[in-house]
This record gives sequence, structure tokens and C-alpha cells, in this order.
Amino acid sequence: MNTRRQFLSQSAMLTAGALLWSFDLDAAGEPTQPNITFPANPRDRLAVASYPFRDFIVPAEYVSASASPTAPKMELTEFAAHVKSRFNINKIEPWSSHFRSLDAKYLEKFRTALDRARSAVVNIAFDGQHSFYATDRGERERAIADNKQWIDAAVALGSPGIRTHVASADNQAPDLERCADTLLRIVEHAATRNVVVHLENDDAVTEDPVFLVRLIEKVNSPWLRALPDFGNSLMHKTPEDAYAGVESMFKHAYGICHVKQSEATGQGANVQVDLAYVFAILKKSGFRGCLSMEYDNSGDPYKETEELIAKSLQLLS
Repeated sequence: MNTRRQFLSQSAMLTAGALLWSFDLDAAGEPTQPNITFPANPRDRLAVASYPFRDFIVPAEYVSASASPTAPKMELTEFAAHVKSRFNINKIEPWSSHFRSLDAKYLEKFRTALDRARSAVVNIAFDGQHSFYATDRGERERAIADNKQWIDAAVALGSPGIRTHVASADNQAPDLERCADTLLRIVEHAATRNVVVHLENDDAVTEDPVFLVRLIEKVNSPWLRALPDFGNSLMHKTPEDAYAGVESMFKHAYGICHVKQSEATGQGANVQVDLAYVFAILKKSGFRGCLSMEYDNSGDPYKETEELIAKSLQLLS
């Protein structure tokens, strides 16, 4: 099948540092791979995730034990303007639990708020509950349907990607073949919508970086990529193995990574991230995507996010 090159100047936001798309289209007019021009300026590459601010955003799936009941709350639709005002960052990564709805009116309101703030969504972090590898085919079909909904929401908000979750099936180890078959159907839909699907090293069993790399290579689609999280694997692995996992994921990364300088374990320990070491991995990999600030520990997320931004700008320079 012959291919033709079509350049699009679609902007994800109305300000400097916009993400620009150009697509290789096949004869049927479908994109063959993502091709995003990411901003080169370090500050324009940064985003702020809504997850660390779950004590301040409604609705919220849960809040921290230390959350003040009198803390001021905001809607997710207000988050971009808040981030722009507080941190001088014009990109956000919203968490699925913070969305009021996926109906068209709500997403249109959200998109209008983004445009008004001259900001953009660079990724949606979707925590799916249905398993890709359940033996029950109906469960896998529900996972596909849910992911398609969030891919379509990404289109409505101008987001180039979503992060999906490899949910457990009855606490069983993930099945590579069933995961790959399910994800292939999801990324086939994502490709038609020009949205990249990301897998993050998070859950110790279902999202181990070694397994995720095998899964990405098995699906073998330019629309399925890795989302390296700086800190998550340190909760489950030795530093040597954790950083090796992050490095392997950066080889398959494209649009986004999560920056953390510490991580709280389930036992209450505080694990520090060697930021300089991970940024060296990032640079060596040639990663050109966005860096989402995702503080995930006890303490003030505003203060810690400010520090993450400052350190990220220093280490990107």
C-alpha cells in the first residue's frame, strides 16, 4: 500500500511551547505512526499531574489521612488555570478519578477552560478496573470498551495520549498473550484517533518494567509506548534493578514520563530517587517528550512540586 505524507499544524494549545502533530497517512487516510514535535524549551516540556493534589480536587476517589477538611477545593476543569498561576506551567496530566463525567458537555467545558488558560492536557492517567488478561472474555471486552472511551476523551481534550493500567485478574500473574491480544485491539482504536497509549511501571506484579517491555515488544505498535516513572519501581526492587527497569522503559518511551524525587512505601518508608542518575538515563535515551511532575509522598504537594520543577529545569539544562 502506498503512503503519502501529510503535514498538519494542529496545535495542542494556543501559546508558545505547543505540541505540533504531523502524520504519515496511508492510502486510506489513517496515520501510520505518531509524529509529535515536542517543545525544546525545558519549562515548556514540564507538566503537572493532578494526582498529587487529590486532597484539593473534587470529586476524589480518596484523600490522604492528613488532609484538612477545610482545605479549599477545586474542580478538575479549574486545575490548568491553577497550575498556570501557581507554577507557571502550561501543561497538565489529569487523573481519571478527578473527572466528573465523560459526556460531551463536560469535556467541552473542560476544553474551553484549557483554552482560556492557554494550557494543554499532555496525557490522561486512566486507572482502569477491568483486566486485560482475565480468563473471562467479557471482562477483557469491558477493559477494551473502557479504554476506547478514554481514548475518545483524549481526542476531545486535545491530549496526545492516555496512560492505561494493567489491572489484576484474581491476583494472578499477568498473561502475556491475553494482555497483548487485548491491548492490540485498544491501540488499533487509538491509532485511528491519533492517540498514544502508555504503560507505566507501577503495580509490583502486573506492571513490572520487565513485563511491560515484553508486552510492548509483543504488541509491536508505534501507538503503544512506555511511561517511565522515576520512583515507583523503587518500592519493589533494589535501586540497581529499579533503575535498570526505568532505563529499559525509556528505550520504549515517547510522549511522557513521571518525575518523582521520593516515594512512600506501603510500610511507611521514604525511598529517595537519585534524580541526577535518572535524568542522565533520560538524556542518554534521547527522550524528547513531556515530563509530568507527580509528587507522591506525605507533605505539602505545592512545596514539593515547586522543588521538583526547579530540579527538573536544572537537570534538563
